[in-house]
Amino acid sequence: MSPLPKYGLPKGLIPDSVTSYSFDEATGAFEIHLASTCYVHFGSHLVYYERTITGKLSRGAISDLSGVQAKKLFLWVYVTGMVAHPDQGTIEFQAGFVSESLSASMFDEVRTCGSSAGAQLRGAAGVIGELGLLPVAQA
Repeated sequence: MSPLPKYGLPKGLIPDSVTSYSFDEATGAFEIHLASTCYVHFGSHLVYYERTITGKLSRGAISDLSGVQAKKLFLWVYVTGMVAHPDQGTIEFQAGFVSESLSASMFDEVRTCGSSAGAQLRGAAGVIGELGLLPVAQA
């Protein structure tokens, strides 16, 4: 059972392919292991999950997050934290100094991992391919 709801966060922040996780209630430190890397769509937002996700869980927030990236325009940014705003019904996603709030209801259900390539290419090859600068082989 995921500790997320106990801490005021929706269970759907993490996809369905969790193989194991560890959680230290004293410090809030957690480590989640997925079956593989994967992509999940939340409405028009695309999120990439690495095989291992780590961070620190506290009431209504995740800090020091690693292993999660979100696509913004044609760039991938690391999500470094999440904060629940229950009075506004939103979850704020932090990527360094930038943040974006989405409806918390988007994360009520646990999503299924996807592994499609193409538009999901990350890094320089993805940027070059999306800008149409060079033909990029898609695996």
